[in-house]
Amino acid sequence: MPSILFVFTSANKNLKGGQTGWFLTEAAHPYYTLAPHVDIDFAAPNGPNPTVDERSVKNFTDKESVDFLKDETVQAKFASAKKLSEVDYKAYDAVFYVGGHGPVIDLATDPVNIKLASDFYNAGKITSAVCHGTAALVGATTADGKSIFAGKEFTGFSNLEEEAVGGVEIIPFLLEDKIQSLGGKYVKADSWKPKVVVDGHLITGQNPASSKPLGEALLKALQK
Repeated sequence: MPSILFVFTSANKNLKGGQTGWFLTEAAHPYYTLAPHVDIDFAAPNGPNPTVDERSVKNFTDKESVDFLKDETVQAKFASAKKLSEVDYKAYDAVFYVGGHGPVIDLATDPVNIKLASDFYNAGKITSAVCHGTAALVGATTADGKSIFAGKEFTGFSNLEEEAVGGVEIIPFLLEDKIQSLGGKYVKADSWKPKVVVDGHLITGQNPASSKPLGEALLKALQK
């Protein structure tokens, strides 16, 4: 069975001191798409029980999101989540970065994560993210030191979507602008519509609505 590492943010405060964390649907929907077919481990910079974004819990009450928080298997995975410094990328076929504003705050600049993401990518393993999870990849580089986004198509939370949720002032950078500055080619759907971009072994989703389609794209890639 293929294996994938789900990486969650450990950040629980945004730049203005408001509550943040990982985004519920962006973990739950890919998880339940993949779990019957793929071995899944959890990790975060600080290890066990990373904080969920409370706003995502309040705003998303679909069955999979609600079940995810109560699922005993999921709870056990969170309780035993590895610190990123304990992860061996060779043990997995893929890495997936869950979104939420948190990754922009910690994973984007975490040297341990930057090395881990680079190792996954340079080993030809599926490197994937949804929404703000894409921020976790901005420091990752190819073997010759270029951004993994250089010349690649990608997606992530758009500037328009960020403005709509009042997020511009609470994070260090806007994804759309940042990754384009690294040479990435930004692709998007209309705000809040699903969009998944596959460019080689880099797989990215735009927003919460893209979470399930991203899980499906990951499953397809892992089953090849």
